Amino acid sequence: MKETLSIHPELGREVEIGSIDHELHQLWEEDDARTNASLMNLAVYSEDSDCLVRNSEAVRELTREHACRALLIGIDREVAETSIRAWITAHCHLRHGRKSVCCEQIAFKLTGRATGRLRNTVFAHLNSDLPLILWWQGELSPIFGERFYSLVDRFVFDSSDWGEPRESFDRILQANDDSPRLVVQDLSWTRCYQFRVSIAALFDDPVAQGALASVASVRIVHHPKHRLTALQLLAWLSTQAGWREGDDLGLSDDRKDGYSFESKGGRAVEAVLVADPDAAALGSLEMVAGDTRIEVTREAGAGHLVRRLVSPGHDFEAPGPSDPDHPADLIGEQLSRGGRNTLYRKILPQMLRLLDR
Repeated sequence: MKETLSIHPELGREVEIGSIDHELHQLWEEDDARTNASLMNLAVYSEDSDCLVRNSEAVRELTREHACRALLIGIDREVAETSIRAWITAHCHLRHGRKSVCCEQIAFKLTGRATGRLRNTVFAHLNSDLPLILWWQGELSPIFGERFYSLVDRFVFDSSDWGEPRESFDRILQANDDSPRLVVQDLSWTRCYQFRVSIAALFDDPVAQGALASVASVRIVHHPKHRLTALQLLAWLSTQAGWREGDDLGLSDDRKDGYSFESKGGRAVEAVLVADPDAAALGSLEMVAGDTRIEVTREAGAGHLVRRLVSPGHDFEAPGPSDPDHPADLIGEQLSRGGRNTLYRKILPQMLRLLDR
């Protein structure tokens, strides 16, 4: 007897693997008021057995702004029995109050050995004329190999989910070597985008520009889950400022990490990362240069940042947009920006050196 799952209503109609294309064709013939729209393939991969419904809800929101053919992939590799099931549906959104614009979704639930079936069965249902963006959720597993990522154009992951980030980053670097066209995107990096924009905006001010050479300390407050976001922000700041690495400050414990740098002018710069369970993913970045303070802050749950530049005779404060908290919203932000993500590749070696320390 086939397993009965509570996920049928949310995922649509269950279909036989060999009849997916035929059933999709039937789906569109059932309603002439619906228009099929797709600009990309978006695959969402997870080894969490409860992922399919959650990811279907995320894709429904993403398709409001990003037309795609979506493939949801849920794999339970701990089950010995090999099986594969599939469901089809369409996420439809009204346009101009009349016609629904819809995006196809195919959900796959696999158990047992899955590597060959991913390439030969699941990925066989990609729209071959469109790029493939793959959102990998959770730890990298043995399935992440050359036969897997050679099909992918943009690989999106969240390093905050990783228990052994150094090992996983090494595998990402290997994937880039094997497949130079592959664009990698870490949601930990995306989480600090508006912080970086805000810091760059503050340094457009001549007062901040004049203080850059005399920066003596940096303090970044982050949520404990998002230490890698803080490390990437520090790597970006030190790389862009041209600081050289110095000796460790000897501050590392469960709540605090210390790093030292040397500025272009030979000045010592001390950087401290502080973990605060009550903070946003990134709670604040403060730079002190003599009697000048450059600061960007965000309260947990707030929909905006606050930018501050304080110096004798000069006091500036302004709000700025913040990055989303939910991973699906971060994916949407990244899909809107696109690009080759060259800045991330530029700072990644520095971030890995900080991680190793």
